[in-house]
Amino acid sequence: MPDFIANTLYPFLQQWGYPLAALSALTLVGSAIAIPWLITKIPENYFIDEKRHESRLHHYRPAVYFSILLVKNLFGIVFFLVGLAMLVLPGQGLLTMLVGLLMINFPGKYRFERWMIKQDSVYKSINWVRRRSGKPPLLRPE
Repeated sequence: MPDFIANTLYPFLQQWGYPLAALSALTLVGSAIAIPWLITKIPENYFIDEKRHESRLHHYRPAVYFSILLVKNLFGIVFFLVGLAMLVLPGQGLLTMLVGLLMINFPGKYRFERWMIKQDSVYKSINWVRRRSGKPPLLRPE
């Protein structure tokens, strides 16, 4: 075992330790800023309706609409993956993953979002952030 550490793990940490530590610190600070801002942008009645709300983006020209949709989904994937990494790194992993999922379009997404917001820990965490920002709490689906 000491040979494994000396020959494999130590060189890896020498080469990648500082960049990984910097990435971890950056995601911690970035998520601490971005996640509360994004949570406050969710309309309070977003999860109440059985059907998905029509996107405000549909009013743009098709090329603009699909460009915005592509960028939004790419940011969502990045947030989801960073949240996944934060499950083992410092940061608020579950909230970051939830915000990432809110940004990504996939079949059954709205049903999944409604199920997730019904979980007490997620619901309380999101409303705690909203309360601190002076926003009304999200209405909980039945």
